[in-house]
Amino acid sequence: MTVELAGTAEHAPQSQDFAALYAQVQQFYTHQMQILDAHDTERWAGTFTEDAVLELPLLPEPVRARAGLARYVRAGAARRRRAGSRLDHWIGMLDVRPRANGLLHTRCSAVVHVTPGAGSPPLLYVYVMEDVLVRTRGTWRTAHRRVTRDDLA
Repeated sequence: MTVELAGTAEHAPQSQDFAALYAQVQQFYTHQMQILDAHDTERWAGTFTEDAVLELPLLPEPVRARAGLARYVRAGAARRRRAGSRLDHWIGMLDVRPRANGLLHTRCSAVVHVTPGAGSPPLLYVYVMEDVLVRTRGTWRTAHRRVTRDDLA
């Protein structure tokens, strides 16, 4: 699926319906990040569409499809367990843009707190996360995610 990611030129609608939608999207990201941080790889991958695309700044190619996402996150979780470290994600400054075709384009700041093992000082990374969300089987799923470093934008 080729999709255009969120832009910042237009303003989000203001209504009770939009407020309810915005709360749903906030809850979606809360759930998605909590299960990622808990290393619940399969449930996390299930929050993406089957043909999802994940673009990350440290990877030369996008990660494709739900199975590829699960493999990528499973390998990262295993590395963190071996190192005795952990990740915590926080999503904020969320912008939600509904599209006429039913898709949602979102943009937010993603703060990643890395707690290394063996008494090393914690690390903090700030990213910009742009998503296209699709409603499937009654729930929101990520179809496309582009993550970029905030300090390089």
